Amino acid sequence: MMTRSPQGRTNRLARTPLAVAAAIAVTAGVVAAAPGAKTAAPKPKLSLIAASTSVTLDSWKEDPGVYLDLGTYLTSENGAFELKVTRKSYKDPVVASQVFRNGKKTTTKTLPAGLVKDFSGLPDFAQVQLTDAAGKTVLKQTEAFCPNNASGRVRPDAPANSKYPQSCPVNPFTLGSVWGVENGWASNTYAGYYSKPVQLAAGTYTAKINVTKKYRDLFGIASKPQTVKVVVRERSWEEPPPAPAGRSAASAHQGHEGHVAKAPASGHGAHAGHGAPVRTEAPAARTTGAGATFNVGHGPYPPAPPALPWALKKESLQRQSFAAATVGDRAGQTDGSRRAPAARPNAKRPTGKASVPAVPKPDLRSLPAYGITVSDGYEEVPGKDYLAFSANVWNAGPAKLVVDGFRSPGKELMDAYQYFYDAKGKQVGYTPTGTMEWDPRPGHEHWHFTDFASYRLLKADKKETVRSGKEAFCLANTDAVDYTVKNANWHPDNTDLSTACGQENSISVREVLDVGSGDTYTQDLPGQSFDITNLPNGTYYIQVLANPENRLKETNHKNNSALRKVVLGGKKGARTVKVPAHHLVKGN
Repeated sequence: MMTRSPQGRTNRLARTPLAVAAAIAVTAGVVAAAPGAKTAAPKPKLSLIAASTSVTLDSWKEDPGVYLDLGTYLTSENGAFELKVTRKSYKDPVVASQVFRNGKKTTTKTLPAGLVKDFSGLPDFAQVQLTDAAGKTVLKQTEAFCPNNASGRVRPDAPANSKYPQSCPVNPFTLGSVWGVENGWASNTYAGYYSKPVQLAAGTYTAKINVTKKYRDLFGIASKPQTVKVVVRERSWEEPPPAPAGRSAASAHQGHEGHVAKAPASGHGAHAGHGAPVRTEAPAARTTGAGATFNVGHGPYPPAPPALPWALKKESLQRQSFAAATVGDRAGQTDGSRRAPAARPNAKRPTGKASVPAVPKPDLRSLPAYGITVSDGYEEVPGKDYLAFSANVWNAGPAKLVVDGFRSPGKELMDAYQYFYDAKGKQVGYTPTGTMEWDPRPGHEHWHFTDFASYRLLKADKKETVRSGKEAFCLANTDAVDYTVKNANWHPDNTDLSTACGQENSISVREVLDVGSGDTYTQDLPGQSFDITNLPNGTYYIQVLANPENRLKETNHKNNSALRKVVLGGKKGARTVKVPAHHLVKGN
């Protein structure tokens, strides 16, 4: 059992608001380019627009507070708005540069030092001010902006799809990211996951939203504040949704902007996206690798923030966890792993001579552990203390890791093979690389590839003292670790368990770790987390070790280990852990 890190969500820009946004853009003078027109200048024109003049926000009696999703968007015209955000190492600060593309010509402009602190987006981008019916200011705050919050097109001739990643990374050990608003697209300015609910009494307010001056000056954004009427209504989980006039009783059960407000069926749920989809294989209530706690056991839940791919996945997980918690024989089955993969239904075992050709191979690297806490293993073993943590192994490329499992009739294990491809993507070889095993436990129920990673607790002298029992995995691209490396795939497949891991009667399984992405598991149950009950207090190191038996062929085996220092304290039954900063990466 384990918990995946957050990510995965479809946009919620409905047809009517999108039409309004498009109309605003066209009114502002945005028209389709005439056939044969010259290539647009590389400097994009950015504008703040509002999809609607009024929004309604719900505050729940059982969990008061509203999320200020005001329906404002940043549009990019005359070219895409693109930023490259990187750090050389964890000893170096995060730096950002703007990328200008004009045909085959690419230029960059370094942005001011200290503008960004991490990979969550542009801090203090939007200024929000709320006044009540009497004209009194009740709120004034700034919001961060993730350009990857792609919400839809604002004109019909814009590219059909955004080439940029679907969200901004949340993994504290991210190394590089690409942010962008596609040409002719709009990205929601709401910070979503990074925002806290605001306490507002039921009533009517006026919101004034504008891009802060430093970003207007930096990117040439006109100062055109948007004004939105905000209606806050108080609701209860015990009462049915209100039915607006003119709608049928059936349609009254729809959620925000037309989405059905019901728990999704067991399975895939929401579309996966955000460089970190939520993936849980553990009991209902859980803390993710990004530190967000899913409180289950009640509902319904407020709508997820718009245009943040992992946000809907988070809501989906909450709802699934709640459903699972109320059905005893299905508790913990929240990962959607019971869906068979769509591909390879009649796959055949490799024939011919296995070979390892001289072509690009993956480079598996470990990130330092994070999300480190002391727990009691959810009281499964009374009196025990466990050190829980999240761990990620990622692929720095330049080739993706592809592992197929093949099952002989009647055999319990699949034989696993690693596949290799040339620069054009043509398969040119394969080699045996261990096995895959079926895990029948509730919350798993899929095929695990063995010997992918190992987790160990080392003493101060770097000698092993405890080893995690978790060493078999279903591979998936949960985290966007570095999308600036060569051949990074900004839109990887297999972003959650339902896309890759098969079912009990599968004859074969394909599991992939794409270039630039990593796979996070949270070790938080007995057998996975470290039993520290009887360990002496002092300094230890959590080791995350990729490809421990070197069975997988990769370009570099010397960067497979990562250490994170921890200091254990307290006494039996009440152990504590202190996690020093890892160079410039603070927190646990």
